[in-house]
Amino acid sequence: MLATDKRVTMGYFIAHRQGRKIYQIDDHLGITISGVVADAQAVIDILRFGARHYRMENNSPMPVKSAASMAANLFFSYRLFPLIADVLIGGFDGSPGIYSIDFFGAVSSEKYVSTGSGSPIAYGVLESEYRDGLREEEAVALAVKAVHYAMKRDSASGDGVDAVVIDGRGYREVDPETKRRIVSSLT
Repeated sequence: MLATDKRVTMGYFIAHRQGRKIYQIDDHLGITISGVVADAQAVIDILRFGARHYRMENNSPMPVKSAASMAANLFFSYRLFPLIADVLIGGFDGSPGIYSIDFFGAVSSEKYVSTGSGSPIAYGVLESEYRDGLREEEAVALAVKAVHYAMKRDSASGDGVDAVVIDGRGYREVDPETKRRIVSSLT
């Protein structure tokens, strides 16, 4: 489960209100971005290439951990002139996995994680309500709720929620009606 807001900012300047911060890397991999958009888009392009290359060479999808390692190596190789981005890589390769990679290449495996300016608020929701074994509907509701409350308290977050589910059936976007229903139940 990955979820983001849509507001793209630079300091107090709102550059775009319908920005995309969540991207598909492969049929079983997704990435969320925060930080400098151009740097994050370069990482996305390289990961997409790496995932396709892995699939062609090995005739199987790239493991989620391998995608996270590839991103970490990329960030680490740019450490002297860093890529100013913070990414989360999530996916399903027989079991779910989510990894946080910072702009120095540090990678950590998490059960839940948040990045960006709204993350302190999102963590409050995630830490109080996450538990192992959430059903898909519960995970979607929790992720949307965390982003929704981050948008209410952080001026750099806002303008809607994007959410995807990645499981054995692949990468699927959560439909707008489901997100609307969850948000309306919170207010």
